[in-house]
Amino acid sequence: MTRSTIRTDAASPGTLGDTANFPAGPAGYPTTPGAVPGATDQSQATVTVATFPDYASAQRTVDYLSDHQFPVERSAIVGTSLRLVEDVTGRLTIGRAALAGAGTGAWFGLFIGLLVGIFAVVNWFGIIITALVIGAVWGAVFGAVAHAMTGGRRDFSSRSLLQASQYGVAVDAQFAEQARQVLQQMNPSAGYAMQ
Repeated sequence: MTRSTIRTDAASPGTLGDTANFPAGPAGYPTTPGAVPGATDQSQATVTVATFPDYASAQRTVDYLSDHQFPVERSAIVGTSLRLVEDVTGRLTIGRAALAGAGTGAWFGLFIGLLVGIFAVVNWFGIIITALVIGAVWGAVFGAVAHAMTGGRRDFSSRSLLQASQYGVAVDAQFAEQARQVLQQMNPSAGYAMQ
């Protein structure tokens, strides 16, 4: 049986606190960012080189940069003025909740049926159908019960979206001029606004 050794000397620069109380783990002693050779500096200054009203335009711009051999790992798409939008998709009744639950349960039943069917020696198709039906029935029951337990406080279905009012393409400051030169060649009708 081997015993792990505990370092008792003073903490070296860049480590978290006194390492005498921490045994070395699989990755060694914990360090702060930048203390490890080759670690990336998370505080790298960035410059926004273009702004767009929608995400698709920002995505096309980064793709354009990539097509022109720009180091896109030095770029980011940054959304600003974020807001949460909940789109109401319809009225939710116990019947609709049961139907949605049945659909989810059927998928889960199909998955379980396929897993069991792998090891079955007889009637593989029957196992799949049985699991699918049982999953749909239990899903419908749970969907209806879960909706009934809300007591009518949420009688609608919805989906949530995180939206930004503006999307910027930001690059590391040292690559900003190169990005601007590449974007000057981009079709002006693409709708980007140079910074």
